[in-house]
Amino acid sequence: MSWNDVGIRHLRAFLAVSETLSFTRAAITLQTNQPSLTRSIHRLEEALKVQLFERTTRSVHLSPAGWGLRDDLRVLLPRLEEALSSHTDNAVLRLGFTWLLPDGWIQDAVSRFEAKTGVGVSLVRRDETLAGVDQGAVDVALLRIDPAARGMRVTRLGQERRAAAVPCSLPLSRRKQLYWTELARHSLVMNTVSGITRVEDWPEENRPSSIIDCGNFDEWLELIAAGKGVGVVPELVLRRRLHPDVRFIPIADAPAIPLTMLHPIQGAHPLARQFTELAQEAFAEHHTRTAFQGPARTAAAA
Repeated sequence: MSWNDVGIRHLRAFLAVSETLSFTRAAITLQTNQPSLTRSIHRLEEALKVQLFERTTRSVHLSPAGWGLRDDLRVLLPRLEEALSSHTDNAVLRLGFTWLLPDGWIQDAVSRFEAKTGVGVSLVRRDETLAGVDQGAVDVALLRIDPAARGMRVTRLGQERRAAAVPCSLPLSRRKQLYWTELARHSLVMNTVSGITRVEDWPEENRPSSIIDCGNFDEWLELIAAGKGVGVVPELVLRRRLHPDVRFIPIADAPAIPLTMLHPIQGAHPLARQFTELAQEAFAEHHTRTAFQGPARTAAAA
C-alpha cells in the first residue's frame, strides 16, 4: 500500500486513536471493531513508511511522526470533509420508471438508500421502453420487462401478477375474476412504447385480433375509460383508484410480469449498484411477508 491508497477512513482512524490514545475507545467512537481499526492504522503506517504510535501492552503513545500528523489532520481533515459534504448535499440518484411504481418495497428501498448514503432519490416517469436509462436521462430504471439491453447491467428482482383494466360500460366489468384467454375476444388497448403487454403473451391460436395502439400510460387509461377496449396492468392497481370509469379485475391465469432493474455498466452513477442491492433486499423482504397472503381485493370489494 502506498500513500496514494490512503483514504479518509484511515485518517479518521488515526485521528480518533491519537485523540483518545486508546484503540478500544477509538473503536467505540467510530462505531467499528478494534481489529478493523488496528488494520487501518497499520495500513496507514505502511503507506507513510513511518511508525505513528509507540505501543506497549499497557499504553499507547504518539511517535514524533504521529504528533506532526495529528497537528496537521486536526486542521485539514475537517476542511476536507466539509468540502466533500458541500457537494454531496446536492447529490441525487434519478430512478426512472414507465408505469406505476410498486407499493411498499420500492419506497422502503428509497428510504434505506437515502438514510444510508445521504443522497436523495428523484423519481422520473419516462414513456420509453427503457425509461430513459439508455439515454442518460435517469441513473437506474425499474422496468417490467426482461430487456436485452447492451451495455446495461440487468438485475432480475422477481415478478408481479397482472390485472385487467375494463371500462365500466362493459358487462365484463361486473366480474370478480377474469381469465387470460377471454381477454383476447375483446379489443386490446396496448401501450406499444412503454407497456407491459404484447400480443405474443397469448397462445398463438388465441391472440387478440383487434389492437388499439397508444404511446403512454395516460392515453392508455383514457382510451379504456372511453370504452375503446380492455387493457392489462400490474395487479397493484387493485389497491388504487385510477379512474372512475375503469374497473380493475384480477386475472386468474395470466403470465407473470418480470420485474427488473438496470443501469449502465460503463459510466454508471457511483451508487447505482448500491441502490439496486437495497432494492433487491427490500423486494425479498416484502415478498416474504406477503407470500402466504391471499390475492389482493379490488377497490370496489374493499
